[in-house]
Amino acid sequence: MGNVILGLLIISPATLYALNKLFEQGISLFYSASLGSIRSALTVLLDRGHVTVAESVDNGRTKKTYAITDAGRAAFIEWMLAPIASGNLETIALSKLYLLGLLPADARAGILEDITARTARDLAQLEQLAGMLDSLELPLEYREIFRYQRLTLEYGLMSHRAGREFFARVSAEEVPPTPPTAPR
Repeated sequence: MGNVILGLLIISPATLYALNKLFEQGISLFYSASLGSIRSALTVLLDRGHVTVAESVDNGRTKKTYAITDAGRAAFIEWMLAPIASGNLETIALSKLYLLGLLPADARAGILEDITARTARDLAQLEQLAGMLDSLELPLEYREIFRYQRLTLEYGLMSHRAGREFFARVSAEEVPPTPPTAPR
């Protein structure tokens, strides 16, 4: 969550409540966050020196506005460029996609290719698991239980296939930057 917050703060400094609104109005489609979890993430980011906080008074109330530091910007870029090693692939991939426009054009293709490759690897693992499960001889009393568990796996397979195809298409559509031409 901290990395998503850093990306949002690159766009504009924000209060806790403004960040919460940003999550509610779009990011919550792929990243669930409560006001408390955003507050906790901001505390960690402050402790790491990735954000600063400025207090002001607005209509008699103290308002805290968070802004990203140079260290926070560097941490955000490092996260964006790093391969997705573990964690919820869909949440991380969609978070990176959502914030991809903050990076220079020459960095975007590599990120999209990494997401596509990770999706393909995860899909291959799920397909291997499906093949293994489908070869099992189940006792009659477990077949109904297994049927629904296998349907859950089928959903995961379909989701990963769709994700792989989507990110492969987005990656293929990514326009590489054109090198500057020499003046005539």
